[in-house]
Amino acid sequence: MDETVDCVLVGAGVMSATLATLLHELEPDARIEIIERLDSTASESSFAWNNAGTGHAGLCELNYTPETADGDVDIAKAIRINTLFEESKQFWSHLASQGNLGDPAGFLTPVPHMSFVRGEDNVRFLRTRHETLTQHHCFEGMHYTQDARTIAEWAPLLMADRDPAEPVAATWAEGGTDVNFGALTDQLLARLHAVDNDRVRVSTGQTIKNLERNADGTWTLTIHLGNGDRRELRSRFVFLGAGGASLRLLQKSGIPEGRGYAGFPVSGQWLRCDDPEIVSRHQAKVYSKAAIGAPPMSVPHLDRRHVNGKPSLLFGPFAGFTTKFLKNGSVFDLVKSVSKSNLSPMLSVARHNASLVKYLVDQVRLSHEERVEELRAFYPSAEPGDWRLEVAGQRVQIIKKDPQKGGVLQFGTEIVTAGDGSLAALLGASPGASTATSIMLELVERCFPEKFASPEWRARLQRLVPARADALAGDAALLRRIRAASDEALGLRTRRTAASAPAEAEPAC
Repeated sequence: MDETVDCVLVGAGVMSATLATLLHELEPDARIEIIERLDSTASESSFAWNNAGTGHAGLCELNYTPETADGDVDIAKAIRINTLFEESKQFWSHLASQGNLGDPAGFLTPVPHMSFVRGEDNVRFLRTRHETLTQHHCFEGMHYTQDARTIAEWAPLLMADRDPAEPVAATWAEGGTDVNFGALTDQLLARLHAVDNDRVRVSTGQTIKNLERNADGTWTLTIHLGNGDRRELRSRFVFLGAGGASLRLLQKSGIPEGRGYAGFPVSGQWLRCDDPEIVSRHQAKVYSKAAIGAPPMSVPHLDRRHVNGKPSLLFGPFAGFTTKFLKNGSVFDLVKSVSKSNLSPMLSVARHNASLVKYLVDQVRLSHEERVEELRAFYPSAEPGDWRLEVAGQRVQIIKKDPQKGGVLQFGTEIVTAGDGSLAALLGASPGASTATSIMLELVERCFPEKFASPEWRARLQRLVPARADALAGDAALLRRIRAASDEALGLRTRRTAASAPAEAEPAC
């Protein structure tokens, strides 16, 4: 039977859950269907153990603050990501204040964010970074030290059995968070089901096999059901938010805006520790510098995680390579994605990224003992028996045409939209889920420009996200007020205990 809805969202992860919530808030009468290939929601990239769970806010991620040629530190990206995460917090706090999101503690946990470096050059960089960041109101209150005793009080594992002669430095930011994006997805979808089960539907165990544009500008999707049957669904708008599977569906759509895009799949692994004695000694997310030649998504970090109310530690990520575009995908995904329009960019990227390929091969060949040896840069007394391997999610990085190089590999997130706004696809990864609200707001503005500018939608948007990122970046008083209100509504202020307060930092050497 031919069915018709207003919006079809492919993939039941945090991106589709966020977009469905936004669309329902902006257009309550819209009929929305989310279609998921697996039998459960949030089971790929959004699943808790498939990602680091960091609420990316530029507090600790050193790759967001690159060093310039003259030795300064560029903090523009850190400011941008910090204020985008504040947009997500505003959106979540609005929903929480309505009383139907569920307990924010189910997906959001306050965890301090730290940066930690070793060696004189890295210490100088971190000191300059701290001095530059704390001149901006987004990062006021961030602490810095080179004192080993202070670092040991902030994160005991970092200094356990470390050579006292080794130069070290760290920063500490109280406002960090750990986010269970799978739990957030489920709470958003449960809310939609509770408030409007008639207009919003989630269909699992169903696979999009084809999509075609009709003469009237709508789309017809051919969907295979788990029992071998199939159905057709017509929609005015289609969002492809299925992680790595979005690329193949974008190609099937035939829109000219999608030509030339290709994907570079990168898998990931973590070392995981659940030993209560060890876990209790690490109350932070600690990021450091990536190894020379490592891609941006391989920045090493030792994280305190909270999944289903239980704390654990995670270290990594260790990169790998597979031809799958999804963790639950097919080894033929990469081959099937090759087309006439993207073959040249793919070959160009292969020619210019030999060092990346070597890095991935070396990562795949690491033994458990070698992975633990890398962990010892963070936790010198780590024992192999306390840690086990956890396979993370699959990421498909973007390859696109470039007029000079032929093709380039990028590690960010990109929205590809049809010229008429009837279809949008989300490609790429980091910082991804942390800025889902901002990414989906951009998508809505691009695909529904007239409605987005209408007084009705503007008023509703103002309630959902009262202050946008640019305003927060430029107005210290506004940021403080918005951040305090969001933290209060999300219960973050009351859950930050005295135990998380840092020791007074010693003066920098």
